Amino acid sequence: MEPIPLPSHIHYELLLQLLERQTMRSVDRNHVLQEQVQELIVNLRKAASQQRQIEESCRRSNLAIDYRWSLNQANEAVSTPLPQE
Repeated sequence: MEPIPLPSHIHYELLLQLLERQTMRSVDRNHVLQEQVQELIVNLRKAASQQRQIEESCRRSNLAIDYRWSLNQANEAVSTPLPQE
């Protein structure tokens, strides 16, 4: 079986840091927006937790995981030309 493609953990970390450090600061006077951003942060943390559960299930089933940085990652490796000598 091919490795299971999953988002790299850095995607969650980047989004969470952006929302916590910058977005929350920008909406500090708007309580409605603060609540919406806080809800988004909670949902991202849940998604990261759910991904860790998937990863654990894969490990228990001896399935390899392929952490992806982009949607084109697999295609990029195939279409990259070899260096000329």
